[in-house]
Amino acid sequence: MSGDGDSYNVLFLCTGNSARSIMAEAYMNSLPAQRFKAYSAGSHPGGTVNPHALDVLRTAGLSVDGLRSKSWDEFAVPGAPHMDFVFTVCDNAAGEVCPIWPGQPMTAHWPFSDPAGFEGSDTEKRAFFLDVFRQIRARIDIFTNLPLRSLDKLALQRRIDELGRDPAKAS
Repeated sequence: MSGDGDSYNVLFLCTGNSARSIMAEAYMNSLPAQRFKAYSAGSHPGGTVNPHALDVLRTAGLSVDGLRSKSWDEFAVPGAPHMDFVFTVCDNAAGEVCPIWPGQPMTAHWPFSDPAGFEGSDTEKRAFFLDVFRQIRARIDIFTNLPLRSLDKLALQRRIDELGRDPAKAS
């Protein structure tokens, strides 16, 4: 792991980089300890952030400044931030061939339902986005409270994989 023991870079990946990965980036970057710097990207970014995701983030009191839908290619070039962890948050991105990340970051798949694909009234969409955001927050809270420095690499990989399958077991 390349983190200096006090801070780690985390990349959240999804296909469109418009909702789940954006919400994860914004939430992790809002945490007060500043042990983590989060980024997000997509394999086929749509170019815009979903307005419902922005609404949920604003409702939670989080900054949406600087959030944008971007390609994961930005993080696979020389000079890009070195990632310690890469998490796919949608099933499409998990099945794609990802770029080779310099430094071999730890990777895991943390699936969340796609709120952008949810069909329903605006009230129902808002409720769905809020529920997905709650799930994202819960998983990130567990991850950020793991004793990263005291776990060996295999134990840490097992814990972040468990977070994707059953967050209750990873805590």
